[in-house]
Amino acid sequence: MSEGRVRTWLVTGASRGLGRAVVEAVLQAGERAIATSRSPGSLDDLRDAHGDRLVPLALDVADRSAVLAGFASAAELTGGVDVLVNNAGYGLAGGVEEVGERLARDQMDVNFFGALWAVQGVLPVMRRQGRGHVVQISSIAGVATYPNLGLYCASKWALEGLSETLAQEVAGHGIRVTIVQLGELRTAWSADSMVRADPMPAYDEVLATRRHGLSGAFADRQPGDPRRAAQVLLDVVDTDDPPLRLLLGAGAAALAPRVYRDRLEEWRRWSDLAPLVDHTDEGAGEGAGVRAPGAVRRGYPG
Repeated sequence: MSEGRVRTWLVTGASRGLGRAVVEAVLQAGERAIATSRSPGSLDDLRDAHGDRLVPLALDVADRSAVLAGFASAAELTGGVDVLVNNAGYGLAGGVEEVGERLARDQMDVNFFGALWAVQGVLPVMRRQGRGHVVQISSIAGVATYPNLGLYCASKWALEGLSETLAQEVAGHGIRVTIVQLGELRTAWSADSMVRADPMPAYDEVLATRRHGLSGAFADRQPGDPRRAAQVLLDVVDTDDPPLRLLLGAGAAALAPRVYRDRLEEWRRWSDLAPLVDHTDEGAGEGAGVRAPGAVRRGYPG
């Protein structure tokens, strides 16, 4: 916590899971929280315990106009926003072919566009202040991919690309960005929070294990503790040099490097093809006219 100043945290998706854990940790630290939820009554107990340091805000993050207006009103009430925790989101289980248009659009509307609208809602406030920290709750599924979670992974990969770009654009305004790549937390994410596409028999064999894993049967067995994760986030925001990317959970921390090692190896094996797409002038210098073995046979020009 910054000395001499009570910070205001704006946390989306705060009714349960990690979002609620962050709000609880913020309030216990003596700071202020604006907590958004589609059902803000779920936060009544925290409001009773902490009074006006909690500002509940009924909000659907997929509604851009409502987000911009709600954030502006809340920031005026609290005097600003120091930290945005973009936590609102949910899982969508289904093979790529199984997910219909409405399910796909709803997933992106909340997990990606909802986060975008939230960022757009706080940036005017943070720029005026000359400070701020945007914490984007992503997932190890924003690094790796998993069968039966294609649209969820896509939403997190999109969020990560947006967030890395954002970090470059706002650094000059004193605003920091941290992408939190979560492992499995013990929440209702794979239980009643999960939306499921209608299964197709064609994928019964390949997706059987994944369907069972996302059925909710293991919702109380994940290794990660949301309360511990919340405390780590508070500690990270307090550091002088916070990371752009933060892996949380031993499983996530072990998997991400393996994924990147595999990618680096594949890029290395196929790197001879990279220069074939570049314009080359005869005698233009080293590398002009390079041809990979078999390139002509495979139909590459030249």
